[in-house]
Order: sequence, then structure tokens, then C-alpha cells
Amino acid sequence: MPKNLPKRFTDQTAARKHLEALLWPEGPLCPHCGVVNEATALKGKSTRPGVYWCNACQAPFSVTVGTVYERSKVPLHTWLYATHLLCSSKKGISSQQLARMLGVTVKTAWFMSHRIRAAMAPLPNSEPPLGGDGFVVEADETELSPSRKSRPRPRKKNLKFISLIERDGRVRSKKLTGKGPGGLGAQVSNALHYTVDHASILHTDGGQHYKAAWPADQRSSVDHDKAFVLPEVTLGEHVFPAVHVNTAEGFFSIFKRGLVGTYQHMSEQHLHRYLAEFDFRMNHRVRLGYSDDMRTDKALEGIAGKRLTYRRPDGPQDLEATGPIVPSLA
Repeated sequence: MPKNLPKRFTDQTAARKHLEALLWPEGPLCPHCGVVNEATALKGKSTRPGVYWCNACQAPFSVTVGTVYERSKVPLHTWLYATHLLCSSKKGISSQQLARMLGVTVKTAWFMSHRIRAAMAPLPNSEPPLGGDGFVVEADETELSPSRKSRPRPRKKNLKFISLIERDGRVRSKKLTGKGPGGLGAQVSNALHYTVDHASILHTDGGQHYKAAWPADQRSSVDHDKAFVLPEVTLGEHVFPAVHVNTAEGFFSIFKRGLVGTYQHMSEQHLHRYLAEFDFRMNHRVRLGYSDDMRTDKALEGIAGKRLTYRRPDGPQDLEATGPIVPSLA
């Protein structure tokens, strides 16, 4: 590890206290019963530091119980440093590089990376919809393919995803498979209706599937065969903003630079985790007032209520989203 790092990245006790301050602002929160500040710190010779005894449900717990860090043999300060590295690297950091910087195996670094990405992903229905009355939301989809010159393949095998992004604001990306009733059009429509405020103004490219997915009087499109930006228009007291999807295209550029320059390969099985990683950094970027430390703390706050366990080495991955623990005053 580099020298002169903050103590929470080099000391187990400092890391635990930092995490407790983030996750327990009102005192120890029991992950079993939800009671706040009704626990006693265990200080026996055989008890490791940071273990508490809940006086309400009579069960032991620590700050990592019920989080993506639970039952990990990796030291807690190493977890915090890995989270900081992933949050502060604009185009991501590979498992090979993470393993070298942390002094762990590549397999461990890979598993840690996916747990951290799970922490970055918001819980279902935990965030408000994008946009709103008078706000512009851009919608665009893209494909991930190998080199067309050296490794050509049919487009139907390419990985696809859609990004919905507020102009100068937040972004959410969804994987598209084209499978199921309605195919790609139905998936695009569902992504819009479940993610974007229905009062928003939608800007798209010339894709035909957007026409049936959003009301015509709240949608504007630009035909990229003719232009990339339609200029701002003023009619009386009404100002119609310039029509483009350049914000989404810029996000795709960062994502693909991370793919080509850092990760090299993303499987369909894990694509949603990589999308959550890039979405998170975009939603907590410097322009929105976040520093690297603030971004890391937001990711640490997201570890609660999630478990990522790989039950079988040859089977599907399992993300157990238990949901946030609701504090109880009982």
C-alpha cells in the first residue's frame, strides 16, 4: 500500500470506528431486531473488538453483520481501501491491479470488487424517479462488441444496455436482452416508465421504439443521420431546450473506455454490476459536489442490507438483498 494513507485504510480499529460512525449515527443498530442504542460492547478476552450484545433480542452483532462485508476474512481496513480505490478511479480498476495494491489474490480482489459494486447499486424503489416537470431526461442505448476487424460477430450476440440520464444530473442504466414478450421495445418502455418521472421531457435519437413508449408532446428526437444537435427554440415565453443525447453519449464513452482499457471483458451475467459501478460514480461526480472521500462514504453507506454470496463455483451468482433495517424504538 502507498504511504501516508488515512488511518482508516491501514488500521483495523480505525476502519471499524469509521464504519460505525457512518452506519450507526444514533448508536449501535441491531441487525437482528432493529433496536437502536440498546447494546453493550463485549470486552472479554476471547471476544474480538467491535462485537456488541443486543439487550433486546439477546444476540451478538457487529457493524459488518447484514452487509456485503459479513463473514469476510479480509481485514476491514483493506475493504475500506478497496472501496476507496474503486470509487476514485473514473474508469474502474481491474482485479489484477487491485490484487497488487491490496496484497491479496486475484480471486479475492475479483470477489471484493463485485461486493463493492453490489454496495454501489441502490436497493429497488429506494430512489425517486429521474427528471420531473420541466426537466429533460435523455434516453439512449448502446452495444458492447469486440473489434469488428479482428473478432467480428453477429450484432445479436452483442451486450446491450440503455442509459437514462438527467441533463446535468443523475443516470440509471438497465441491461437489455431483447428476450421475452415484446422484445427490445418492451424492455425500453419498461425502463422508461419505471425509472423516469412521467412529467419529464424525453430526448432520444431516432429509435422507433421510443415513439410508442412516451407521449409525443413530451418527447423530442434528433435524427443522427442528419444532425447531432437540434438548437434551442424560443416561441413567445416558452423556451425549448436543445435536443440531443450527447450527455448519454459522453457516459457511454467513459463506460467503454473502462471496458477497453481496464476490464477487457464483461460477461452478460455480471453486466448489471458494472453498470451500477459506472452509474454510481457518475451520480456522485465532482460536478455534483462530491469528492473522492465523500463518494467512498456514500458507497460505504450502501453496504447495509445486502449480502452477495457465491454458493456454487459453477452456478448462478446470488445477491441477497435483505433491505435496509428499520430502526425500532422498542
